[in-house]
Amino acid sequence: MLALAVLGWIGFGCPADATGRLNDYLPKAEPGELIPDANRLGVPQGDPAIAPAYKDDQLLGFVYLNSDFANATGYSGKPIQILVGINPKGVLTGLKLVEHKEPIVLVGIPERRILEAVKKLIGTDMEPVVRGAATAPQVDIVSGATVTVLVMGDSILRSATKIIKSGRLGAQGLAPAGPAPQAIRAIDPGKSEIRDWQSLVGDGSVRRLTLSLADINQAFEKSDNAAAAAHPEEGDPSDTFIDLYVADVAVPTIGRSLLGNDGYNRLTGRLKPGQQALVVAGAGRYSFKGAAYVRGGIFDRIELIQDTNSIRFRDRDHTRLGSLEAEGAPDFPEIALFVVPAEFSFDPTEQWILQLLVQRVVGARDKAWVTFELGYALPDVYVKREPAAQGQGTSPDRTPASATERRETAGPNEDEPLWMKIWRGNIVKVAMAAFALGALTLIFFFQNQLVRRPKVYTWVRRVYLAFILVWLGWYANAQLSVVNVLTFANSLLTGFSWEYFLSAPLIFLLWCSIAAGLLFWGRGPFCGWLCPFGALQELLNNVAQAVKIPQYRLPWGLHERLWPLKYIIFLGLFGMSLYSTAFAEQLAEVEPFKTAIVLKFAREWPFAVYALTLLSAGLFVERFFCRYMCPLGAALAIPGRIRMFEWLRRWPECGSPCQRCANECPVQAIHPEGHINVNECIYCMHCQELYFDDHRCPHMIQVRLKREKREALSSSSMRSGGKGPQTIITAGGKPVGLPRAEAITPPPN
Repeated sequence: MLALAVLGWIGFGCPADATGRLNDYLPKAEPGELIPDANRLGVPQGDPAIAPAYKDDQLLGFVYLNSDFANATGYSGKPIQILVGINPKGVLTGLKLVEHKEPIVLVGIPERRILEAVKKLIGTDMEPVVRGAATAPQVDIVSGATVTVLVMGDSILRSATKIIKSGRLGAQGLAPAGPAPQAIRAIDPGKSEIRDWQSLVGDGSVRRLTLSLADINQAFEKSDNAAAAAHPEEGDPSDTFIDLYVADVAVPTIGRSLLGNDGYNRLTGRLKPGQQALVVAGAGRYSFKGAAYVRGGIFDRIELIQDTNSIRFRDRDHTRLGSLEAEGAPDFPEIALFVVPAEFSFDPTEQWILQLLVQRVVGARDKAWVTFELGYALPDVYVKREPAAQGQGTSPDRTPASATERRETAGPNEDEPLWMKIWRGNIVKVAMAAFALGALTLIFFFQNQLVRRPKVYTWVRRVYLAFILVWLGWYANAQLSVVNVLTFANSLLTGFSWEYFLSAPLIFLLWCSIAAGLLFWGRGPFCGWLCPFGALQELLNNVAQAVKIPQYRLPWGLHERLWPLKYIIFLGLFGMSLYSTAFAEQLAEVEPFKTAIVLKFAREWPFAVYALTLLSAGLFVERFFCRYMCPLGAALAIPGRIRMFEWLRRWPECGSPCQRCANECPVQAIHPEGHINVNECIYCMHCQELYFDDHRCPHMIQVRLKREKREALSSSSMRSGGKGPQTIITAGGKPVGLPRAEAITPPPN
């Protein structure tokens, strides 16, 4: 219970998972927002559910949740939930973003910019798109949130397509028709010969898309984007922009030919029954991989599409290949093996598309884009047909399988919680974080041995802080925030789910370690060691001291009156979160963490100037923000009062008369009377270095002098009556007559 209470203060959360539950989201929008003139919604019908919208008793349209009908998994690995309004004729009438966990949106890009791009779909007549008489409209991408915007746009269009095809909008719907299939198509495992590159390309086993510079320039000219057309690709129009190839290597013949027998056998050992894998290879000036997968683990330039489902591959699905084994295969600069996730319903015997996204920078923060499709149909030579079992076909009037039916027939991997998949996909990051936390635990438990060697300890601390800043902060983006505390309080009111705690592995590990650390050391482990922004402040101050930038210590009276400011900020944010969590999150921009750590200063200039101003203040007053403004530090200090152990040692003389530790504490957490204020202590252990130092701590100096006196009196020269210069030093520091000792005056208070 105590651990849960601690997590209650420091945890983070969000509303309970409601994917596929339309009723949970309908209260978050007014009917008129989604269907113009509607004043009420009817009872949701069917599975997946759609809710009729009425003006009094007149049916005006329907409301549904995008993720119930199409893939809506965003950059965060979680669905982006959007309520969509559509009228009986298939025209999109309204959209409302009701829930998302997109870090790109939350930490720097205004949500309104995302919504402005997506709301351009309102008014689209989807009926011609479904019939193939018109092309689907495209949303404008927002620089820095490409994946988020594309997923939102795709999910809206594909969900609308699926609901129209289902015939559930009334007479205007395009219900599928036709006889039940007479046979089941499946990959023939008996076809397993080795073939060369030319024959694979020749019969369509490997499909190709070649685009020249002229093709790209013409595509942007036709996109009606004048800014994009004004920035054409430079070079000979006939030069290759990209030469792209794709193949399904889970098919025995294709896989053995391209990967070799050993490579194919290793692949099949990884694949689950029915799971597929694709090889994508490319040459030319444009990379199909891009760089987003390095920063955020997602390949945003290619998308696998089949029917109304789509998916973008993540780094956990990817394996880099150096070459292809097929005889005559070209040397490609980029070759990737992508395993299609088991949860993605993919039929290799049906047609599918690999869509290529081509981006063009048209301004400092703006991009334009066009897409090209590389279609793939598995050659019939690899397919066998088996008679369909009685009743196995899909009749014209059969509705899609319900969610309950899908769950009952799903295999164990399909029922596996999302958080488990996320943890498996981040196993390396989890291992590194666990190692770092283990190392910090050893530092704390063996602190006495470490601080006795000040030079070693100083470099251990600096190296650890550099790791936290660079890897945990700038690379892994695991910067905790007071927003985590605020959203936890909100989750207790709106529904609590452990799955959301577990779906962010590094954040979960950090909060659990902090919960345990509060029992032992208070808030110090996080504020002094695990906060990337805190590490940035301290390392910059180390540099400032090295280059002789003057350091200022505020008078104790002023310092004592400034440190409550952070508690006032926290209480203000907490109180506002009870009224509006969204507004409280905006006010939480008082933390510069998002700007300096997550976005690495790639943000609007007011945010960057604010963060740089705080860091500049920290050059003169060490950890200025931590000491006086950090609401997260205040939030951790409150439960930190429950710590059960006192690890920081003090001498009776500390504070009276000695003031050395108080004067040298980097954050002035030691009161003049000598006791340590654990609410302000960041556990830098500088006072513990002094505690054991018999050349700087007055108490230890006296201990050393007494020890030296005893050693001198018991020396062989004294026992033998040896002669020579002798000086005895009293506790007052006056020479009396003992050999080779030096007079030492305690440091002034």
